[in-house]
Amino acid sequence: MLDMPQDQQAFAIVDLIYEAAFAAELWPEVLAAASAISRSANGAIFVVSDHSPVRAITETHVQPLLDEFMKGETWRFSDSVRRMCATQPASFVRVDNFITCEEIEREPVRKSATAFGIGPHLSTAIPMPGGELVLFVFQRWLKDGSYDQAAIDLLNGLRPHLARASLVAGRLGLERVRTAVSILGEIGLPAAIMSGSGRALTANPSFEDMADVFLPTAHGGMAIADQTANALFQRAIAQNRDRVVRSIPVAATKGRPALVVQLLPLRRAAHDIFSGADVLVVATTVGTGATVPSPNVLSGLFDLTPAEARLAVELASGHSVQEAAMEIGIAVKSARTYLERIFRKTETSRQSELVALLKSAWSFS
Repeated sequence: MLDMPQDQQAFAIVDLIYEAAFAAELWPEVLAAASAISRSANGAIFVVSDHSPVRAITETHVQPLLDEFMKGETWRFSDSVRRMCATQPASFVRVDNFITCEEIEREPVRKSATAFGIGPHLSTAIPMPGGELVLFVFQRWLKDGSYDQAAIDLLNGLRPHLARASLVAGRLGLERVRTAVSILGEIGLPAAIMSGSGRALTANPSFEDMADVFLPTAHGGMAIADQTANALFQRAIAQNRDRVVRSIPVAATKGRPALVVQLLPLRRAAHDIFSGADVLVVATTVGTGATVPSPNVLSGLFDLTPAEARLAVELASGHSVQEAAMEIGIAVKSARTYLERIFRKTETSRQSELVALLKSAWSFS
């Protein structure tokens, strides 16, 4: 693309932008192409919401800088981000024109960027129908100096296309989410999709029929009626940044068998920054006659090591710890150590409770 005349490069980028709306893995390529014609060090997209953690993507070569910016939600204390969110510029603007030299000096992230060799910033904001704000940010290497008006004009020429493609990507992302939970419903799995902050985005009818289990909360959130299970559920949502699978047992009540609620993180990538989909929630009934799943399934659902998964399968098959240790060829002491780890990972405390939980995972086999 770089060997084309500049106007042809711009046309090619417009085509790429609309492709990215449908093939979301192309967004980093869009950023790289826009960076190239504006002589930027990199480009990034941030999706900011009052009810969800910030979501972002950038070009690979500056990923360490983005990781530092996102760690511990440092971005919330950034004067640059707060000013851009408040101003919501309808064109690309020089960020430094909206903050003081003192604010730049005291901002740790700007110090990190300077140490990385990055200086001037451009940004624009695009409000989304759901209340999120999409920020497109471009930065230059310090050695390349400030943005000239020609570079700003080039990016402003792309802005209407970036805005339309963002809206399309957001809507398509939600449609993909709805399709996914609908398919799970067709195979008998009650399921919902949540944002990282615990806001329910969509659920299938089977999940919605479980109104005695799942309760709505403020700001579109969700809770489990069983208090013990809900404490684990809310903790799992708060710890979602760790991207760990969680499985929560829900005790039986009169008229309803015991359940296991599984939270499966949706891996953060370009395809979900616009939809906000972060966690798949699936509810499965614990059946006493359920088939024991394979070690691979248990490893994936409960983050068990291969050795822990093999022990879990033996225990779920009805063997004692001693018998299970003999079956897989390890010392009983090692088996007990593995069992303690399995208890921690599955949020269980008794072997009978663990076996019931493991058997509930049959539907993922």
